[in-house]
Amino acid sequence: MSAIARTLWFIESHYREDVCLDDLAAITGVSRFYLSRIFSMATGYTVSGYVRGRRLTEAARALAAGAPDILQVALEAGYSSHEAFTRAFRGQFGMTPEDVRRRRTVESLNLVEAMRMEAATKITLDPPRVERIGPMRLAGLRKRFAMGSSAEIPALWQQFGPMIPTLTGLAGSGTFGVVGEMPEGCEEFDYMAAVQVTETADIPPDLATLRLPARTWARFAHKGHVTTIRETCAAIGDYLPARQLEQGDSYSFLEWYGPDFDARTGNGTIEIWIGLKDQALVEPASTR
Repeated sequence: MSAIARTLWFIESHYREDVCLDDLAAITGVSRFYLSRIFSMATGYTVSGYVRGRRLTEAARALAAGAPDILQVALEAGYSSHEAFTRAFRGQFGMTPEDVRRRRTVESLNLVEAMRMEAATKITLDPPRVERIGPMRLAGLRKRFAMGSSAEIPALWQQFGPMIPTLTGLAGSGTFGVVGEMPEGCEEFDYMAAVQVTETADIPPDLATLRLPARTWARFAHKGHVTTIRETCAAIGDYLPARQLEQGDSYSFLEWYGPDFDARTGNGTIEIWIGLKDQALVEPASTR
């Protein structure tokens, strides 16, 4: 069973209890930092966000079924008071527990259903190409997204795409999707649609720039349509720990779209680049 699948199983078996990242890291055998990042990339939720969503979803179903005591529902969902439960419930669904009980339906609510990732992690993942790259200077559009709102990212690329031919000082090939800092427990993340540019390139003021230091990258090929990229992320979640490779802790997750990638169809060359810690033991791809 994969690390992501084990995490989901444990959450589903214990989400009414106090589930913490340290416990999940212990049962999956990976670091809390790595689990936090790879879980978000593979599922679209932070660990805490998924746990909270599952608790509140089941609470909503109980209320829609006519549960007579809202406080009891709150306690079973892991909340110590009616007030705390109501705040979290309204934040998740946009209405109060009383509203749902009165309506007697969960229709139109943004429910968080139990996820099953085991099938996705069984995809065939080719050994990555491991190489030292950089430093790199990137320029592009940056935006902050709510966790789980990755469906909005293509709109950022639509906005950035027409700007690329107007830029001077382009370097390298393809384009980069940069996943920014993602602190534990944070329900948002920064994403940057970018291209590589030279150090002397004059960048328009409405674009952001980012400098990445030289580092070792593991470049994993993604097979299939861009919409299935989470399956590759889930598979990477097991590949690295099994080979004692450790992800770096800052700007260490890139999407690379090759020159043949067609943004209209979502098909073409796509790679996931994982920045490795310098002290990690890196084996040549040809020996794996």
